[in-house]
Amino acid sequence: MAFMLSLLMALVLVSYGPEGSLGCYLSQRHMLDARENLRLLAQMNRLSPHSCLQDRKDFGLPQEMVEGDQLQKDQAISVLHEMLQQCFNLFHTERSSAVWNTTLLEQLHIGLQQQLEDLDACLGPVMGEKDSDLGRMGPILTVKKYFQGIHVFLKENEYSDCAWEIVRVEMIRALSSSTTLQKRLRKMGGDLNSP
Repeated sequence: MAFMLSLLMALVLVSYGPEGSLGCYLSQRHMLDARENLRLLAQMNRLSPHSCLQDRKDFGLPQEMVEGDQLQKDQAISVLHEMLQQCFNLFHTERSSAVWNTTLLEQLHIGLQQQLEDLDACLGPVMGEKDSDLGRMGPILTVKKYFQGIHVFLKENEYSDCAWEIVRVEMIRALSSSTTLQKRLRKMGGDLNSP
């Protein structure tokens, strides 16, 4: 009986994640990383935003996607992951390395990578068999189109300092909005895999 109780206790402990909750859970560290990434983006400015007013553009941030009020849990996790992955890719190019302070840029890469790793633990169980269907879902395509517009803008403006400054400000806006989605996912509690 004592052996069975010990075995049961061990199984329960293994089932719990580092934050003490069953299933997928966005840790407090994930939220701190999100705030730190916003702080880093704010520190990266090199130009006065006023000097680039002529280059401003409305990229059509999909507010309903990044705030997630109408998304199911699996969609919300996928949208957040896509937002972070696209932002990571955007700032992880040779052209962005030439523009930004390399120390701040590297810290941003690390912070975004950490957030992506946190979400990978959630994304695996959520996606399961629906992997290919989830990639085609409207919310993910909307986020991809949003970032495609940003890439086109940079290319059309020949990756100028002002173009990057406009994009930096836009990423602050996008990631700030996505914190609403992250908070919603945290409030959903430990098991994000339930309907």
